[in-house]
Amino acid sequence: MNEPLKILIVEDEALLAMELESLIEENGHEVAGWATSLAEAQQVLGQVKPDIALVDIHLADGPTGVEVAEFIRGNDLAEVVFLTANPKRIPEKFDGALGVISKPYTINGITAALRYLWEGVRRPPPDTARPVGFDLVSPSQAYWI
Repeated sequence: MNEPLKILIVEDEALLAMELESLIEENGHEVAGWATSLAEAQQVLGQVKPDIALVDIHLADGPTGVEVAEFIRGNDLAEVVFLTANPKRIPEKFDGALGVISKPYTINGITAALRYLWEGVRRPPPDTARPVGFDLVSPSQAYWI
């Protein structure tokens, strides 16, 4: 794989974050950082430039994942993909995210999503079909399909 993705994990559940970190690295990508709250995400983003941010909706400081995503997209810092057990918590008006991966996700699901994201970021549009469990936010669909 040419030029791996740099991925920021914004997740307050340590076991999930460690599992994601392991899956990201096993798939040949790099973890650019890990944050558990809005403030931590802003701090990490001042030091690194990820390609993708995997952002949970509910973080250590409450349901601030959407604010994290708005900060990232408002400053054009990375593409955002939400990770959430409740996609209904993502406001309909929020179209700055690329998509959402619903929890619980599987190893194969994350692996397929990482491949799809790599293709879309490094040599768009993706060659592979959109993986099951990865939903695109509507404005992204025209470009990524």
